[in-house]
This record gives sequence, structure tokens and C-alpha cells, in this order.
Amino acid sequence: MSAFRGFKAGRVRHIRLPATFFSDLLPLIDDLAELQVTLFCFYALHQKEGDYRYLRRRDFDAVPWLAEALRAACPQQDPAEALDAALARAAARGTLLRARAALDSGSEDLYFLNTAAGRAAVEQINAGHYRPGDAHRPVEILPERPNIFALYEANIGALTPLIADELRDAEAEYPAPWLEEAVRLAVEHNKRSWRYIRAILERWHREGKDRGLAGRPDQAEGKKYISGQYAAFIKHRADE
Repeated sequence: MSAFRGFKAGRVRHIRLPATFFSDLLPLIDDLAELQVTLFCFYALHQKEGDYRYLRRRDFDAVPWLAEALRAACPQQDPAEALDAALARAAARGTLLRARAALDSGSEDLYFLNTAAGRAAVEQINAGHYRPGDAHRPVEILPERPNIFALYEANIGALTPLIADELRDAEAEYPAPWLEEAVRLAVEHNKRSWRYIRAILERWHREGKDRGLAGRPDQAEGKKYISGQYAAFIKHRADE
């Protein structure tokens, strides 16, 4: 058995683990390789950026010390096979969530921790709400599309029974992208009212949406007013 020489003195990088990892998850893990892979996911995802963090198979393969750990845990098994088995166990247990994304280069499995953000990301991928990214992040996950009621409450104001009825009628009459764009324009113009949004929709219906709005403010100026739970969604639509 090799001996550990102890942690080095001075400042060292720390990786956070949720308390429920120790109280709820750790007692369930009965396989050493699964535990090693699970801990590696916390380590690797901590170094990722973005709202939706995920790992690809190559992220596991690129770390020599993980292969060494798996070789020690499963001496009778090839490290690659041990990794596949450990990932399968972690996914079956619910620690990891696996989503398959279709890219130009072929399909690829993405692994997320089973957190609120991870669950939202998998739902978006399964619904096809993603697009190709770059070499480091091959998949860009699009923000969740809110319904018109959530969009209104997050960016315009509280719902009243009368407004709710009008929103329901508008949702049946106009395409969803029109509603999202009209809310964004109301935010940009700092005219947060259903009357303003309805006027935009009626004008588009009457004159054609492609004609746009005269006197539209500068994008950068308008974005500073965007707020609420779905601000990221509206900002994303504005950037397209």
C-alpha cells in the first residue's frame, strides 16, 4: 500500500461538496469506482463555467490520475471499462444525469450533476433547445422558454384576472416569439404595461412584424432595464 505524504502547507485550492453528499448520497454508494467518478465530477465541474455545466467522456479520459484510481479500484478490469461501469452506476443511482446531444460530428453523451440546473439542462436538451457551441463547449444550452404568464410577471408586473384573460387570448392568437419580443420591447422602452405590449402585437398583426417599431432604443440602453426571473431568457432573445 502506498503512503500519502500529507497535504501541502500554504494556500491550496478547495472543492465544495454539499452537506447532503455526506448525509444522503455517501451511505448509498457501495462501489469504490462509482465513488471515485462521483468525486471527480465535483472536482471537474467546479472548474467549468456557465449556467449549465457538464462533462463529456473525453473529460474523464483526459485525467491520468483518475485512470490510475480506477485501475487500483478494479485491478481485473480495463480502466476504460471500469469508467463506463462507474458512470452507468452513478447515472442509475441518480447522482449524474446523462443527456445525448446530436452534433454535426455525431451524437455525444453529456453528464450533469443531479441539481436543479442540471435537471433544467437535460430537459432543454431532450426538448431540442440547444445549438452547437465551440470546441471546449460543444453544446450551448438555450435558456428555458417561459410561458406568457411567467414572462409577464417577471418583467411587467403582477397578474390580475383581467390581464390573465387577455394574456390567455393573446397566447392563442399570436406566435410565442411575437409575445416574447413584444415584452422585450416594452422593457427596452421602459413601458411596462399590457396596453403597450398589446399595441405592439396589434401593429405587427396589422402591418407585418418585419416592419418593426419606429424609434426603437439602442439595444445596450434597453438591456439595463431587463430584470426578473427570466431576464436571461429575454437577453438571449435580444442577442440573437
